[in-house]
Amino acid sequence: MALVMFLVMLALLLVGFPMMIPLMIGASIGFYEMFGGISKMDFMVQQFMAGIRPASLIAVPMFILAADIMTRGQSAGRLIDMVMSFVGHVKGGLAVTTATACTLFGAVSGSTQATVVAVGSPLRPRMLKAGYKDSFVLALIVNSSDIAFLIPPSIGMIIYGVVSNTSIAELFIAGIGPGVLILLMFASYSIIYAYINDVPTEPRASWNERLSAVLHAIWPLGFPVIIVGGIYGGIFSPTEAAAVCVFYAVVLEMIVFRSLGFKDLFEISKSTGLITAVVFILVAAGASFSWVISFAQIPQHILAAIGISEMGQVGVLVVISIAFFVGCMFVDPIVVILILVPIFAPVVKAVGLDPVLVGTIITLQVAIGSATPPFGCDIFTAMAIFRRPYFDVIKGTPPFIFMLLLVSVLLIAFPQIALFLRDIAFR
Repeated sequence: MALVMFLVMLALLLVGFPMMIPLMIGASIGFYEMFGGISKMDFMVQQFMAGIRPASLIAVPMFILAADIMTRGQSAGRLIDMVMSFVGHVKGGLAVTTATACTLFGAVSGSTQATVVAVGSPLRPRMLKAGYKDSFVLALIVNSSDIAFLIPPSIGMIIYGVVSNTSIAELFIAGIGPGVLILLMFASYSIIYAYINDVPTEPRASWNERLSAVLHAIWPLGFPVIIVGGIYGGIFSPTEAAAVCVFYAVVLEMIVFRSLGFKDLFEISKSTGLITAVVFILVAAGASFSWVISFAQIPQHILAAIGISEMGQVGVLVVISIAFFVGCMFVDPIVVILILVPIFAPVVKAVGLDPVLVGTIITLQVAIGSATPPFGCDIFTAMAIFRRPYFDVIKGTPPFIFMLLLVSVLLIAFPQIALFLRDIAFR
């Protein structure tokens, strides 16, 4: 049965069907084979509904909506201008600005694709004009946007928290340390690149200009304060923080900045609804498929074959890292989380690993895989937005992937990179 499911799903993917179709067909084959016909197919529908029933998933469309409002309004531009005023004059300052702006916008949106659009669209032309090679610019934008997977609010962490029954608030706080470490590495590499290629610097901003930029960005900086401060202070749950972010974004862009009107809000809501529908169909189909393979004990056979039960904690973390990294090179991150997390959950519990640490490592691997050839989803987002061919987008990625993998190794070797803030906040 497992072989038939795999071959059918692979064939459907190669033909060009969106990921939700192979998942639903694979789940249908599994239910048909296990229960001897279509008499129990209604149980598959129950699994579909069970996958999207958790209340925590409400946070996903709300964070998507808040990010979309900010992207189409002025918030993203004001954050970019603030960062640029402080580091634009240093060697590689424009590249550092891009990486920092991706981190800041990730602390608002939780979406890598939204970050690519919001930060990449205005900054890529400026970087090209300043003398950076397009291969470096594209790689920097694509990989820096993946910090959004780690900096709260992370949609990937929300999905992981729902599937594994892990505290989303703790996951959010744990992602800050690795996210900041990645930013520092990318900034350092950008400065070295600028010196090697003799990239000219931008004019130094005066302190009055910096003060003006900070004042202009004060309101958008309220988003991470609401999310991190509200959750850290016990004021909001992650879902409540998402709702407050939507309200704050609407007030900011429609009343304070007056950059959007009711017609714009309607169009943004419609766009968010379409994206949410796709995400929730993926979640439902992934939950049903995950139930099938778990009921058939396919994961147990696979894990037994590689001897994971005899490995220690480090060995299990290495196997998990490889599995999620490779999986996201080919398949949508949400689908990989939905399918693989239930597979590894018993092993994680058996060896006594902290599920928050595991979730942070999984989220990092998902972020890396999303920007890694051959089929990382952020690569195709960049191709669509910047209208560049596939090989132009991936040409400059190896140094960034190496740095991300280095952070993965450091996170396994030194778990407190992720856990020290969590322990301060919740222990």
